[in-house]
Amino acid sequence: MNEFGVYIGRFQPFTNAHEEAVRFALSKVNNLIIVLGSASQARTIKNPWSSQERIAMIRACLSPAENIRVEFIEAKDYLYNDNLWITAVQTKIEALTNGSKNVILIGHRKDKSSFYLNLFPQWEFIETGDYAKHLDASYVRRLYFEKDLLDVKRFVPSPVFNVLKSSMMKDDVTPQKEFNELQEEYHHILNYRKLWETSPFPPTFVTVDAVVIKSGHILVVRRRATPGKGLFALPGGFLNQDEQVKDGAIRELKEETAIKLTKDELLTALRDKEVFDHPGRSLRGRTITHAFCFDLGHGPLPKVKGEDDADKAWWMPLRDVFANEEKFFEDHFHIINFFASKF
Repeated sequence: MNEFGVYIGRFQPFTNAHEEAVRFALSKVNNLIIVLGSASQARTIKNPWSSQERIAMIRACLSPAENIRVEFIEAKDYLYNDNLWITAVQTKIEALTNGSKNVILIGHRKDKSSFYLNLFPQWEFIETGDYAKHLDASYVRRLYFEKDLLDVKRFVPSPVFNVLKSSMMKDDVTPQKEFNELQEEYHHILNYRKLWETSPFPPTFVTVDAVVIKSGHILVVRRRATPGKGLFALPGGFLNQDEQVKDGAIRELKEETAIKLTKDELLTALRDKEVFDHPGRSLRGRTITHAFCFDLGHGPLPKVKGEDDADKAWWMPLRDVFANEEKFFEDHFHIINFFASKF
């Protein structure tokens, strides 16, 4: 019997397959550490439930004796730096285990999405087997947003089903507000993808984003429409067919924030640029963004207001950016973090 086991997943939601895997893990170790991926994320159709909600789901499925043997670690995503993610996870596990070497990694190598199982060569790996039988949590989420509760009930433990049902409906006829918003996003994404389903090749979209820094503040907007309605974001959008990426970033910046700076003034303040191309960065499909960083130096903050696709624009102190990671759209927090660490 090993002393510690590590089981990593997003558990969006916790399914029957996950429950079987956890019980398998508990048969192999005295203490199980469950690493919850994608912590501190905005609610989306990919990540509808918070870390605390997922922990509650899992604990509700375990007996008191099993719960004593289970600890949780919340792991934030680092889309563009696996080493930071590995370091964060290892640091927390070492703290929980007091640096024990008697640690094994437990999981199932399903497909390329299980790459994280190869990031910890120092731990022996034990395969759980394919309890899912080709069912994954994304299928359960689809049933959930289609309001197919009868099928959802087949694939999740009873305590989890009760959580999902209550997060969907206030009563037999009244949906919860957050569920309504996510379901609207779900159908928006479905319809968006249908526009391109007859294309001979999967489309790749090009977007632009502007990171504007001044006096320890970042210029941010609040999104007006789905997807990500109400979330914080960088000024940006899709590139027009007749413009270069730098011009597109400046155009979107001025359209969404009404900032009173000329194109020449902004070009003078341009300090850096980077391409952000994580394949999963957008639920709309393969989307590559070109981000441009403008450093306006120190002094009074220029007046801004939300226009076009933004219903609000404002200067957010950097400390507030890092305190509100879970409120940012897609990977915009990661983009800000990339540039903010340089200036």
